[in-house]
Amino acid sequence: MLLFITGQDWLIILIAIVILLIWGPSKLPALARGLGQALHEFRRASQGVVTSEDEETKKLMEVAKSLGINTEGKTKEQILEEVNQKVKEMNKKIAIG
Repeated sequence: MLLFITGQDWLIILIAIVILLIWGPSKLPALARGLGQALHEFRRASQGVVTSEDEETKKLMEVAKSLGINTEGKTKEQILEEVNQKVKEMNKKIAIG
C-alpha cells in the first residue's frame, strides 16, 4: 500500500499531521467549517461580479434602445460609443436651443 503513495501525497499527509499537532483534533471541525464558509463567500462574490456585468449590459441595451440605436450584431463597446455620440448630439441641441 505504501508503494502507491507519490511525492505529493506525502506532502498532503505531512501537512495534515502538522495541522493535527498544532491545533489538535478538537479544533479541526471549526477549522474545516471556517474554510468551507470562506470558499462559499469567495464563490458567491465571484458570481456577483458576473451578475453585475450582466446587469450593466442590460442597462446599456435599454438606454441604447430608448435612444433609438440598433444594438443587433454590435459589441458592447460599439454600442457604448454610439450612446456617447447620441448624448453629445443631444447636449449640443440643448445648448443651442
